[in-house]
Amino acid sequence: MIFAGFEGSRIIEVRQTRYVFAFVMLSAFVLLMIVLNTVTGSVKIPLAEIAKQLVGRGTDRTAQNIVWQIRLPRAVAAAVLGGALALSGYLLQTFFHNPIAGPFVLGISSGAKLTVALLLVMVADNVANVSSLAMILSAFAGALLAMGFVLIMARVVDKMSMLIVGGVMIGYICSAVTDIIVTFADDSDIVNLHNWSKGSFSGITWDNVAVMSVTVFAAAAAVFLLAKPIGAYQLGESYARNVGVDLKLLRMLLVLLSSVLAACITAFAGPVSFVGIAVPHLVKRLFGTAKPLLMIPACFLGGSGFCLLCDLFARTAFAPTEMSISTVTAVFGAPVVIIILLRKQRA
Repeated sequence: MIFAGFEGSRIIEVRQTRYVFAFVMLSAFVLLMIVLNTVTGSVKIPLAEIAKQLVGRGTDRTAQNIVWQIRLPRAVAAAVLGGALALSGYLLQTFFHNPIAGPFVLGISSGAKLTVALLLVMVADNVANVSSLAMILSAFAGALLAMGFVLIMARVVDKMSMLIVGGVMIGYICSAVTDIIVTFADDSDIVNLHNWSKGSFSGITWDNVAVMSVTVFAAAAAVFLLAKPIGAYQLGESYARNVGVDLKLLRMLLVLLSSVLAACITAFAGPVSFVGIAVPHLVKRLFGTAKPLLMIPACFLGGSGFCLLCDLFARTAFAPTEMSISTVTAVFGAPVVIIILLRKQRA
């Protein structure tokens, strides 16, 4: 008995060490990516000058504008929105008990993209006055609309594979309508609408960063408070019901919070693919657990680092030409999804 107790405590200690190491590694990776995104770009700025700008001692006005008005807000936005997208994917995978459920696959991002495009087109003459809050609310309405169609299909179809196919079709329909809107709304007053419709972190300001940060961190805090009922829900609906979890309320909160998180990134950066699917699985492999108390902050950090890496690649791989962020996230994220499907097939 003493030996068994010692072995049990040893296993717990090893797991805790692994968790600490994983969190430290993710945090260090995010910080490294923010630094690299700040110092790297099509315009060459000496590292010494960037260091001076960051501590407020720089004298080069051009470098100051590039660092503080372009690179830093973009890097912070990529970190915040990437974390939101990964967390949204984790919630959807939990809700549907499906490893490839995500805001892009289920058409939620495309629904948000459609309503934001409609908003920008309707106010084309005065698009500069469209507030960040209006963008988020518009994207949230579109995300909820697409999510509503997915939930209706979930009641009709028995197989999860059919649900995923239905979500993909909803996404294609929304994307097609959005493309038509963008094509016939080629107005010079709609700044970056074409780039936004393909997915891009460019053009984000500190005001945008402030609004998205408040929205995302408030939603993330709400998700973290739901860690215990989410853990019970993962063990089965019967178990969750027996331990006192209000399943109806929990499902509603999962839908609302995942929609808010997905809507936020779509409002500011357009549709970004595969992050919501790939990152939760990569994080689970890194930590060796699916406990929500660990997975919620870990998914956020993982999504932040993943999007920062992809944005760095999108900006610098073929500089000065910039690729859309969705193109890069698909290149890195799609193989992860393929591996997931192959492992599930073997199981």
